[in-house]
Amino acid sequence: MKLVIGSIVIAQFALAQGPSPAAGPCAPPPPAPRANPPARAPRETVPATSEDRAAIARLSDLPAWHAGAGDGDYSIGPEYAPAPEQTKRAGVPEGKVVEFVMDSAESKFYPGVNGPFERHVCVYVPAQYVPGTAAPVIVSADAYGMRYALPTILDNMIADHRLPVMVAVMIANGGPERSMEYDTVSAKYADYVEAEVLPRAEKQAHIKVTKDPEGRLTFGGSSGGAVALTMAWFKPELYHRVLTYSGTYVDLRNGPEAPHGAWEYLEHFIPDNPAKPLRVWMEVAQNDIGADTASANRRNWVIANQRMAAVMKAKGYHYQFVYAKNAGHVDAKVINQTLPQALEYLWKGYPIQK
Repeated sequence: MKLVIGSIVIAQFALAQGPSPAAGPCAPPPPAPRANPPARAPRETVPATSEDRAAIARLSDLPAWHAGAGDGDYSIGPEYAPAPEQTKRAGVPEGKVVEFVMDSAESKFYPGVNGPFERHVCVYVPAQYVPGTAAPVIVSADAYGMRYALPTILDNMIADHRLPVMVAVMIANGGPERSMEYDTVSAKYADYVEAEVLPRAEKQAHIKVTKDPEGRLTFGGSSGGAVALTMAWFKPELYHRVLTYSGTYVDLRNGPEAPHGAWEYLEHFIPDNPAKPLRVWMEVAQNDIGADTASANRRNWVIANQRMAAVMKAKGYHYQFVYAKNAGHVDAKVINQTLPQALEYLWKGYPIQK
């Protein structure tokens, strides 16, 4: 993978959950810790009820997820193997990754209220990109693509005509402000990306990003998964495709628009509103956060994702829900096996040049 440095800086891909070691330009960020700190005082933990345990147990009996699977609920595991698309292949044109750094002091949205920070952004540009054309885009939280070989996956799948020629904008989180950015249920983060990140990415990488929401996908894990859905939910005129691992659809940050935080998606937002033009791929793991706690706490990741799938099905959404056996929160072995096929499912129906 060719690397172009927009700003030669050594900085940290800081996560709000804890300190991070220094990382070089476009280096994969460190693995995310298992949990986000709650944005308010933790409530007393109540064990899962028999009904909660039975609902989770039934997920192991879901049909096996497979290549070409359609909408619906599936399971995967307990054994995993990395997808071959993650390995570089001889003769496949390699894209480039352009990196730049954004200073919180320059942001009108996230100016560093908890302390100044620098945000790395990595932009993947495929070898087949024609300058000046509007390209489909993947926008990822926590710079997820750099951790899970997204540039190599896109190189291979674009070359095989399994995905359109697209760019990817992989945005590191706001360090001490990660939970505020990702767990807040509002349009603010989507507005920030649109107003400050994408214009800078276009300038630094010499690309043009499509304005067509059919050509825009959001991607993230844990709280980054929650914000991926939040971006599309509040801004469906900007994003129609959503990919999440261990999405934090739980009650972490509440506010006027969401008294129960991201739990509102499964409790009220999706069931009480007309279906939006979204296509969603979502995963949760057997040993995910809060799996042994009561759903009444609204902090059981497994129940939250399972109920998300149920309300999406009831409203007629195009979605896939995958339950990962013998796996944990944003488990790398699950992502390494499933990411290419998840992308293929999400981009179904989008024109691919042969």
